[in-house]
Amino acid sequence: MIYQLEPIAALATAPGIGAIAVVRVSGQDAIELTNRLFRGKDLTQQASHTAHFGTLRNDDNSIIDEVLVTIFRAPKSFTKEDVVEISCHGSEFIIQQILRRLMQKGVRLAQPGEFTQRAFLNGQFDLIQAEAVADLIASDSDASHRAALTQLRGGFSKQLKELRQQLIDFVALVELELDFGEEDVEFAHRDKLRQLMLDIRRVLHPLIDSFSTGNAIKNGVPTVIVGKPNAGKSTLLNALLNEEKAIVSDIPGTTRDIIEDELFIDGIRFRLVDTAGLRQATDQIEAIGIERTQQRMRDATLVIYLFDGKNVIPSELQTAVADVRDSGKPYLLVGNKLDAITDEQRQLLETVLGEQVIWISATKQTHLEELKSALSARIRTDSAIQTGSAVVTNARHYNHLTGTDNALARAISGLDSGVTPDWLAMDLRVALQHLGELTGQITTDDLLASIFSKFCIGK
Repeated sequence: MIYQLEPIAALATAPGIGAIAVVRVSGQDAIELTNRLFRGKDLTQQASHTAHFGTLRNDDNSIIDEVLVTIFRAPKSFTKEDVVEISCHGSEFIIQQILRRLMQKGVRLAQPGEFTQRAFLNGQFDLIQAEAVADLIASDSDASHRAALTQLRGGFSKQLKELRQQLIDFVALVELELDFGEEDVEFAHRDKLRQLMLDIRRVLHPLIDSFSTGNAIKNGVPTVIVGKPNAGKSTLLNALLNEEKAIVSDIPGTTRDIIEDELFIDGIRFRLVDTAGLRQATDQIEAIGIERTQQRMRDATLVIYLFDGKNVIPSELQTAVADVRDSGKPYLLVGNKLDAITDEQRQLLETVLGEQVIWISATKQTHLEELKSALSARIRTDSAIQTGSAVVTNARHYNHLTGTDNALARAISGLDSGVTPDWLAMDLRVALQHLGELTGQITTDDLLASIFSKFCIGK
């Protein structure tokens, strides 16, 4: 059933002066109310998905602007309500005059995300897809755009809804057993129930595991440049960004605070972080900087370990790289000052380390493209990025997925230990609650208000 709520209006394009602006109107009588201001064809008699040129006027018949009005009749619109989109000149004064006139005719200003919320309430898409609308608008890289588009097209939500419905059917049978508790009957076949729960968990686990990648796609890949003082970390950061972002000096320990900026490589946003050199601190301020470096390493998705190929001591380099390796973080080994060392020195260091080294000269900006390609390749080894599979980028989704998985794990454990139907039903209900809140089949007003308040007003 389609609900046509009170008419709302808002600027749908970005605020500010431009050639064109679009004012969107949606809700009951949206076409008829707009028609009261319009001079041209009778909009109430026009077919859906048609555009009409004319003028919008004040009550004294003075012209506000020449406009192009596009009509979308319910349910074939974004909100599934009657929708009118008014394309006008992008003057702030004109926009405000149009909104003022619409309000005089009974239209109210929309709240943030209210158009998308109405689309959700009218069944245009589920809650995961609704949130993907905001992610799509906010996407600033190829990877974040593809992730949001996958979610908007259904992503994993359709599969989860189907599995949830099967679980509901089993829970209903378990609940029925409670009504016949004294008769020791079993309506829900335990082997089939176990298999269903295992199937659901097999769907959940790749999604849960994808969250670290998805979070990096959405917010940028935290990439920390670490190494000893004077390895060239600040010079490398400046070279990659092509600007003097960090202070460069021959004095060890110059970088004491975190310096951060963004770099786009092959459609992926990297958040590059220049850090204090790793060594025994000589004063309290440097000690704080080194502690911050170590914390950033723990929080990073990717680590660039940079070393001075000319002045490095092989045994010390071995120890430092072993520490990076033991951190469990994906990393790249980058040897600096390629222009100052021989091929034999390079081969010796690679033999000592026993793994691939990317050789650069940060000062002369040699082989920086090879380093960028290696950064991109290191992230793109994730199968979700390679295949375009659905990835979880939203913390709310991650929390409900893990909550579902934990509840099902308890239910399976309960089956193994022969728990009573009431205990089994309790865990299954928790799993259903999480799945329902994830896709929006179970909602509260507070939840919807929280989600849609993060949208822009015209969406």
